[in-house]
Amino acid sequence: MEDLVCLTELEEPPSSGFSTVNLDSTQTVASRSQRRHLTEPTVIDQRSGNVIPIRSLSISKQTSLINNRTNNFRLQYFPTASEEDWNDWRWQLRHRIKTLVELERVISLSQAERDAFQMHAGPLPVGITPYYASLIHQKDPNHPIRRMVVMSKDEFRMSPGEADDPLGEDGHSPVPGLVHRYPDRVLFLVTGFCSVYCRYCTRSRLVGKSNHESKFNMQQWEAALQYIERTPVVRDVLLSGGDPLTLSNDKLEWLLRRLRKIPHVEIIRIGSKVPVVLPQRITPALTNMLKKYHPLWMSLHFSHPEEITPETTRACRMLAEAAIPLGSQTVLLKGINDSVQTMKKLYQGLLKILVKPYYLYQCDPVSGSAQFRTTVEKGLEIIEGLRGHTSGYAVPHYVIDAPGGGGKIPILPNYVVSHDKSDWTLRNYEHRSFHYPNPIEQPDNVLQTVEGGEPCM
Repeated sequence: MEDLVCLTELEEPPSSGFSTVNLDSTQTVASRSQRRHLTEPTVIDQRSGNVIPIRSLSISKQTSLINNRTNNFRLQYFPTASEEDWNDWRWQLRHRIKTLVELERVISLSQAERDAFQMHAGPLPVGITPYYASLIHQKDPNHPIRRMVVMSKDEFRMSPGEADDPLGEDGHSPVPGLVHRYPDRVLFLVTGFCSVYCRYCTRSRLVGKSNHESKFNMQQWEAALQYIERTPVVRDVLLSGGDPLTLSNDKLEWLLRRLRKIPHVEIIRIGSKVPVVLPQRITPALTNMLKKYHPLWMSLHFSHPEEITPETTRACRMLAEAAIPLGSQTVLLKGINDSVQTMKKLYQGLLKILVKPYYLYQCDPVSGSAQFRTTVEKGLEIIEGLRGHTSGYAVPHYVIDAPGGGGKIPILPNYVVSHDKSDWTLRNYEHRSFHYPNPIEQPDNVLQTVEGGEPCM
């Protein structure tokens, strides 16, 4: 499915003007004698030796940014890759880790992980960018990022209620690659390719397949575009896949231009994990192209605080400075992010890099996903542990995408103690009760008076 991925696009990679920073952004080393404690992500200007906050970088500068942990990984496992190579998104795609031999070279696999790799056949192969691999703990099989992208034998076990297409997308597809479930919006699957394959993927039945069924080509795009053109109720189009940002700039712009020519399409959204797993893709050339097609929104897929690095910080800042509103759609994953502490750290971190936590998804019951799925009660516990304990901006909507195609259903903790026509008794985040006087509706023909005044209408 790499036929739509640009590996030869004539776009200059970032220059090597800036170099390494610490992954945790708390300490940067400019020289053996220069150490500073910092509270925000920074880079080192190799020409001057100055420490520069990422927020002060102009997005017009093409800068080379590699955090210390990632840079050490590059030097150890990709010693022939220059900084320019590493920061070229096309180089990252060409050097994705896809085979057992490649994976064992950078990670000490457990026997269970090795067995799972050898058992695999069909869609959802292993695919990990070198950058994202640098964030994986090399020895701990329970490391959160490692569990999300390295195969486990558990994914070959089916549990009750699971299905290959749990959301019934195929049944709501008027043409191949287009899902029309909600009245005014459609999901446009523009590619079956991702730079990194998550093991809990809802579309594991589709992504990464090598046969003709997964090849999203121009003819398929045309059929989807024609459906949108002849369906005037569609005002909102979400580009997804796979990952739309793995397309070359010219192919992505072709799609955006076609959609913008449809009068009734008001909003275009892009769903992508690329800024998280392939932040090198977010270049000035890309953002300058995207901002020509506003209103354009982007839904990102952050799952864990360790994904917030100087590289992803810079990528999100560039998108935000192109006036693209950013929201994060996080999947609740057992043993990975299913705690209030982890989610609070993630969501507060996202706000600092200009990303609004939008959805917290209950993990879909896709085949082999039991190892990742928590109880609904756990999700409610997390929302209740966030609400009132952090900014409302840091609290997402907790939703279940109803199996069988019912759409997203919000799930909320119960803050209503009791109510009648005149009074609602509510509890707050401290479990204290408060009374709210409910306005009593008066018939239209009844006049109310205020003390000392005339009847008021």
